[in-house]
Amino acid sequence: MIDEIGKGRTFNAGHLPVRYPFGMGLNVQIRVPSIEPLVEALARIKHPLFLPVEDMWYRVGPNESGNRQFVVADPDGYLLRFFHDLGVRLCKA
Repeated sequence: MIDEIGKGRTFNAGHLPVRYPFGMGLNVQIRVPSIEPLVEALARIKHPLFLPVEDMWYRVGPNESGNRQFVVADPDGYLLRFFHDLGVRLCKA
C-alpha cells in the first residue's frame, strides 16, 4: 500500500522523520505488468518523473536481467521505481 502521511490512517509511533522529505534515500521498487499506463496517467496530471523511462540491464551471474523502469517521488518524498520485466539475456563480454 502507498499511503500519504497525514491523510487517512497514519502509523506514527514516534518513528517518522521530523522534516520533509521523509523518504530521503529510500527507493522502493515495484513490479507491474506494464509501466505505460502509469506513465500515461502521470503525464495526464502533469506529475513530473524523478527519472525518465529507461531500459536497464542488471548483471545476475552469467546473464543480464532487464527492466523498463521509471522513478517518481510520492507526496512525502519517497522514490518509487516502477518496472516491468524485459527478460533475460547473456552478458556481453
